[in-house]
Amino acid sequence: MKKSYFSIASVLLLLFSLCGCDTIGAKATSMSIIYAVTTVLSLLLLIGYCSLLKEKDTWFITLFASVFIVNAGYFSLSISSTLEEALLANRISYLGSVVLPLAMLMIIKDACNIKYYKAFIGCLIAVSIAVFIIAASPGYLDIYYKTVTLETVNGVSVLNKEYGSWHCIYLFYLLGYFATMIATITYAVIRRKINTGIKAIILAIAVLVNIGVWLLEQLVKIDFEFLSVSYIVSELFLISMYLLEQENEFLRSNVEQKETVTEPKVFVNTPISRSLNTEANIIEEKSSDDAILSEQCKYFVEQLSTLTATEKNIYNMHVACKSTKEILLELNIKENTLKYHNRNLYSKLGVSSRKELREIANSINKTTV
Repeated sequence: MKKSYFSIASVLLLLFSLCGCDTIGAKATSMSIIYAVTTVLSLLLLIGYCSLLKEKDTWFITLFASVFIVNAGYFSLSISSTLEEALLANRISYLGSVVLPLAMLMIIKDACNIKYYKAFIGCLIAVSIAVFIIAASPGYLDIYYKTVTLETVNGVSVLNKEYGSWHCIYLFYLLGYFATMIATITYAVIRRKINTGIKAIILAIAVLVNIGVWLLEQLVKIDFEFLSVSYIVSELFLISMYLLEQENEFLRSNVEQKETVTEPKVFVNTPISRSLNTEANIIEEKSSDDAILSEQCKYFVEQLSTLTATEKNIYNMHVACKSTKEILLELNIKENTLKYHNRNLYSKLGVSSRKELREIANSINKTTV
């Protein structure tokens, strides 16, 4: 997997070199080819992420899909033969461009362990829809482009436009997202919510690459949309950070497991197991001193001291009847990671399920009150 991403990054660097070393005319001639290559690369990254990684993140899928849509729009525009086709391709590219910063911000917030409310995401989505409607208005209204015509430069279709009064809205939209991303990373570093310096650097580079390219395109008139390439570079940095985080989390879990290796004890059809099948029997045992002395309860209590810090935390959450979703959100871990810890936890305590764990814990608590 890492070799594949390294190969893709090498290809992108080669594309940058070709673009920088050729003449201006040759650049214009090869634009459609480069757009085609970036479109194929972004599609392969989307397919690769969805098919090769077991733990998938919704915002990463959104990011990869957005980058593909942006590049597909740029490529379609470069080969358009009519103004209507070019405007449709332009709308497609704006669809990806509007959703992409939202996905990046959510990925950065998750990486920085910053919680947010669902209403916050709803507001951002509503703003994105409004900005897209404005950006997609050329051909219907003159608020975004006052005038727009289709020109062919060295065989490549290009929109020649005069910006309207509402064009600045999209610029402020991007600036707002870029500023929020930088502020989020800075806040996370100051509050030590990011556990490694490498992670902070990767996140910063992913954002700064796009800011630099975007500013370059605003200050210098360039026919080629370099954002189509910078978006791919950014998602490569973000997926590298994601894979690094997953690997570190797996290593931490292994270290914790090795620190407390215990031989699991299995209880089959013991009196305490049978008595815990119904709530009535649990209440019954409260008045009986024999429940405390049962083999499984004693083993359960003894094994509590062997739990790692993470397992103890998860155990307390199970006893508090917190849902899987609440545990994942509070610990900021993936569902597969929680399943891994649960397997270790159940094995150490000699239980087979969360329900049995709660029943025994409640029984012990009631008899000790």
